[in-house]
Parts: sequence; structure tokens; C-alpha cells
Amino acid sequence: MSWVLGLTLSLCAIPTLAEKPLVLLSTEKGEITLQLFPELAPQSSLGFLTLVEDFHYDGLIFHRVIDGFMIQSGGFTFDMSPRQPDVPDIVNEASNGLKNKRGTVALARTADPDSARAQFFINHRDNPSLDPTSDHPGYAVFGKVISGIQVVDKIAKVPTGNYGGFQDVPLEPIRILTAELLNPSVWETLRPAQDFFERPIPVR
Repeated sequence: MSWVLGLTLSLCAIPTLAEKPLVLLSTEKGEITLQLFPELAPQSSLGFLTLVEDFHYDGLIFHRVIDGFMIQSGGFTFDMSPRQPDVPDIVNEASNGLKNKRGTVALARTADPDSARAQFFINHRDNPSLDPTSDHPGYAVFGKVISGIQVVDKIAKVPTGNYGGFQDVPLEPIRILTAELLNPSVWETLRPAQDFFERPIPVR
């Protein structure tokens, strides 16, 4: 069964409101706890959780930081070497009713609305310009900060500059040391279905 098909089947097992996934980002500026919304952004949440389980975010930096706008991570190491996961693109879920308000978490993408994979950002303020409109696909919110917003503020205030062809890069790298799902039992209900094969009985 393909990853995409397994993902589709797993959407039937969305947790109750009391069972929303909680992800702890331990950073060099402190801890940030995220609550995800798989009932409203299922593909975005599951894609993010898959990468958390695969340790994709461990050691990556906040590579784009703009005070009064957002902080972004998920794609680069301390020397701006890219780390790209081998996962499918995620269909844009920006029209799920969630707004890009301060402290919310959304997927970053290219100009293609359905190109998000691993990179995400935390809104440092309300950013209505990032919400979908009739002529703008918007950016899909899939979670929010429930603890550690002061850490987001600290990261947003660090000095930034240019690095190669990149702008708004912190002059001193700020790493995500670990990204950890705090309630793994929820992941068991959300993870894509796996193929299992029985060992054949030997012919005697």
C-alpha cells in the first residue's frame, strides 16, 4: 500500500478534541509546545508528525526570522545545507477555517500552493495577508503554540542578515535540538497504515 493511500485510510481515525497531538520543540532558546489540529488539517498534521517521528527536525535551524512577522524552520542545518525529506507534497489545506494568527503554525511552500513538505513557520503576529482569499490560496495553518510563546518572541528578536543567497538568516544559528510527540498514543491512531505479510506455512 502506498504512503498516500495509507494516509488517506488513516484519516478515518481522527482523535477527539481531547486527544490532539502535542509536539515539543526543544530549541536553543527554550521549549515550544505545539498543539496540532488533525481534524481540520489532516494531511498537514500527518505530514508534520511523520517527519517528527523520523527525527527530520532534530538539529535544523530557524533559517528565516522576521520580527513582527514569523519564524521559519524545517529545511536547513546550521551552515544552511538543505535537508529535504523524501515525502510527497502536501495538498494545500489553507481553506480549513484556521487563520494565520499570532502563535499559529503553518506550512511554508513555494509559489505552487500544493508544494509544502517539511518547512513550517510560527506566526509572530496576526498575518491576515497569509489567509486564503478568492484570488490567493493562502498558507495552511495546522497547529498553534500552547506553551512557549515567549521563546518565539526571543527567536523573533535575534539579529539577522544575509547568508549566500538567503535573507533574514539569524547571525547565530538557533537549532531545534529535538522535536518530540508528547502523546504518542495519538500517533498510533493517525499513522499511515502499514503493510503486513504473514509468513507462508512451509509445505511438508
